[in-house]
Amino acid sequence: MAVDEPVTVGVLSLHTSKETKAILNAVEALGHDTAWLRAENTSISIEDGSVVLEPTVDVIANRMLLSNTEQPAEELGLANTFAQLVPMLNEPSSVLTAMHKLSTATTLAANDVIVPDVTLALHSDTLNAARDRYGEEAVYKTAIGTHGGGTWKVGPEDPINAKVGNRYAFLQELIDRDDARHRDIRIYVVDGEVIGAMYRYAPDNDWRTNVALGGSVENATDDLPDEAREMARRAADSIGLDYAGVDLVESDDGWFVLEVNPTAGFKGLYEATGISPAPAIAKLAIEQAGGTVDTERVSELSTVLDDSQPTARPPQSIQDDSERSVIGYTEEVVLSGTSGSKSVLSKSDTGATRTSIDTALAAEIGAGPIKSITRVRSGSSKTAKSRPVVDVVVGVGGNQHTVTASVEDRSHMDYPVILGRDILGNYQVDVSRRADADMEDMPEEEEE
Repeated sequence: MAVDEPVTVGVLSLHTSKETKAILNAVEALGHDTAWLRAENTSISIEDGSVVLEPTVDVIANRMLLSNTEQPAEELGLANTFAQLVPMLNEPSSVLTAMHKLSTATTLAANDVIVPDVTLALHSDTLNAARDRYGEEAVYKTAIGTHGGGTWKVGPEDPINAKVGNRYAFLQELIDRDDARHRDIRIYVVDGEVIGAMYRYAPDNDWRTNVALGGSVENATDDLPDEAREMARRAADSIGLDYAGVDLVESDDGWFVLEVNPTAGFKGLYEATGISPAPAIAKLAIEQAGGTVDTERVSELSTVLDDSQPTARPPQSIQDDSERSVIGYTEEVVLSGTSGSKSVLSKSDTGATRTSIDTALAAEIGAGPIKSITRVRSGSSKTAKSRPVVDVVVGVGGNQHTVTASVEDRSHMDYPVILGRDILGNYQVDVSRRADADMEDMPEEEEE
């Protein structure tokens, strides 16, 4: 291959995100070819002993989102298949380590990267027996989660399970600074270099700092402590990731690594720093395939987050609605909290902003603790009612959603759960489809 011959960079991403689009656009802006590996255009064949991947690429940047899926091994296996054929950034084995928070913590600790104390047990009695080690407040997390989902604070008397839904959960030491607003720091690392960093502050009435939950951000790139910078680089290297968002938290005793995210978003980082990691990822992919890159051009491109529609997007996928799963007017869902799970019938209500669950059901599964109080206007009422809101994991089909649901007495209503736009936004709603289709009459609409 001549040094100036373009290479083809493929981005493996079955979903649509600004990060995927930004990487593809950066590759093209650097003078190389692209392919977006999606459901519409990707196949693999073995014919007479020869393996063929379509579309043909020289390198793949792995952007598979696995944390929200019910069976992440399915897509991880797909990525692993492709990785046997061409070089892949963020190889599947490293992504597997990163996506499982206990696997991350043990790998980091084994490589002398400081992490909070944690306990995962395969039986609930064993996990509850370890609760006293963690003081008055502990963090309780699902081992696989995303956007702050599946994360709670628990007190000494709160019962906890070894699993939340079908996912293992664990206790973690709560790291904080005395008398300081809760924050952590996200450091984005590409090829062993820090691209940018931001402080993330928890929103009102919450302690989690995730941008997806409404947290605010502040540029931390220029005043990033050397200790934190080095810990982030070592964390990404220990996990084996080519690019990652590394989350650290500071206590009065120093820094701790919380998570290493292989598909960290760019939005918050760009908002805080004016830096896009996409060109650096594009550069690494191009060079991995043997291509050449103008480093000054990479620096220029990093000041813009170009998430416009890339030319590599397959034409069949122009309509986003066609990619979304269909959900019915009523659906059987699985609700999970800190003390159990239950399968119930729910009603889809596109007019409701947030999901709502029955008070008794919330208590039964251990939804919560109560985060805050929200004001909800019901039907034609001129006054708004106050309702507590809690975190709950909702399993819909093959997906899990962690949402902040309002709690109310629904014992006199037809359905204990109303699915609001916080979940329905991920689906198309088919009002003719019903999980309780054997009922003779359609129930009257409930005012929410």
